[in-house]
Amino acid sequence: MSPKPSASSVPARKAAISRSDLLAAALRLLGPHRSVSSLSLREVAREAGIAPNSFYRQFRDIDELAVALIDLAGQSLRKIVGAARQRASNEGIVRSSVETFMEQVRADDRLLHVLLREGTVGSDAFKRAVDRELTFFEDELRADLIRLAARHDETLDDPDLVARAITRLVFAMGATALDLPPERDPELVTELAKMVRMIIAGARRSAAA
Repeated sequence: MSPKPSASSVPARKAAISRSDLLAAALRLLGPHRSVSSLSLREVAREAGIAPNSFYRQFRDIDELAVALIDLAGQSLRKIVGAARQRASNEGIVRSSVETFMEQVRADDRLLHVLLREGTVGSDAFKRAVDRELTFFEDELRADLIRLAARHDETLDDPDLVARAITRLVFAMGATALDLPPERDPELVTELAKMVRMIIAGARRSAAA
C-alpha cells in the first residue's frame, strides 16, 4: 500500500475565490494556439487552486466563463484603442489606431487573442459574444466618423455600414496577423490603414454623389 501523501505535498486549495480569480486562471491557460473553447472546468479550477465544485459559485459552466472573458477582452481593447484615438491628430487617427491594434496583437495580449480566435472557432454562444463586442466597437467608431466628418464639413454615406466594414476588416486582419511573423507588421499596418482610408473616401464620394 502506497504511503499517504503528506499535507505539505498536496496543493493548498483556496477557501474563497472571485470571478476575477477564475478569469485570470483561464487566461493563464490560453496561448496563441489554445482557444477558450478548448478549456475544461476542471482544468480552470485546478489552475485557480480550488475544488471543481467551487467553480459553480461564480459561473454556471465553462461557457459562461468564456463569454465573460470575451466581454472583458472587448472592454480592455476599447479602452486601449480609444486612448490611441484621443492622442492622435485628425490626419493620423487611422494609422495610429491601426498601429495600436497591431501592437496589442504582438504584445501577447491574451484578452485580444480571445476576441480574434473565438469569433471564428468558438461555439455559437462565443461567436455571439464576440459579435456583441464588435458591435460596441462599431457604435463608437460610427460616432467618431460622424464627428470627424462634421469637423471638416463633410458627410458620410451610411456611417453605420462604414463603421461595420472597418471594424470587421481590422479584426479579420488581426486574426491573420496572429499566424504571420512580426516582421510583416509594418506591411500589414500600411496596407490596413490604406484600406480603411479607402472605405472612408468611398463613403464621402457616395454621400456627395
